[in-house]
Amino acid sequence: MELRDLLIGASRYYNGDWSKTARAVQKHEEHPPVQEQCLTICDAAYPDALRQLRFPPWVLYYEGDLNLLKRPMITMIGSRKCTPYGAGITSYLAASLAKRYVLVSGLAKGVDGIVHETAMQAGGATIGVIGCGLDIHYPRSNNMLYRRMKKSQLILSEYPCGTPPRKEHFPWRNRILAALGEQIIVTQAALRSGTMLTVNEALNLSRTIWCVPYPFGDETGAGNNLLISQGANILYRPEQVSDFHPEKHRSCKDGSISVS
Repeated sequence: MELRDLLIGASRYYNGDWSKTARAVQKHEEHPPVQEQCLTICDAAYPDALRQLRFPPWVLYYEGDLNLLKRPMITMIGSRKCTPYGAGITSYLAASLAKRYVLVSGLAKGVDGIVHETAMQAGGATIGVIGCGLDIHYPRSNNMLYRRMKKSQLILSEYPCGTPPRKEHFPWRNRILAALGEQIIVTQAALRSGTMLTVNEALNLSRTIWCVPYPFGDETGAGNNLLISQGANILYRPEQVSDFHPEKHRSCKDGSISVS
């Protein structure tokens, strides 16, 4: 059995568990093939950005347009419980950037859903990365969004169909969000949140971090302000968005930012 088939079979058998899949392939375990669309790390179409990860996904299950992975991407992330300010700025930025970039986010409530919806409304493209099987629409409030994205956009998961959305899947999923975008934009984050975990992964990959500033004492955006204080790029003028190019901004390669 070829390596590709071993990877797919093991990934399906062990519900996408990275370590168990790796051990199964080392032992040359053979498992029945799956009938799902997927990419493996052996495939030419597998995104080079994900090969930079310490633990690149062995298998990516997908629905939608894989060609979106060939275009410039920006990852936009933020709180599930976003405030009206966070929602408004997310919508503004997504509408502006969708004209030039594929917008990547996590298909969750709050900021993620706004990113995907706005990108499509603006006539752009978007990629959702989820922490469960593609047949499970989580959260259920995004059911219609899932259906629309499967038809015309792209949804990725390293978990095969039938895998439920477990708590530990989402921090692990965040490394994919961090890797795919050339830059990371944080529109709203508390000090302790999944958003900050994604930023950690992005820093390990030397990605450029952008943060929207929040008022003094505003806990809903305290994570943004902390990152700005540690050296992240501050996103505060509309002109910055119209002239958004990766090579013009610092990428935090000096490790000056540290998220704890």
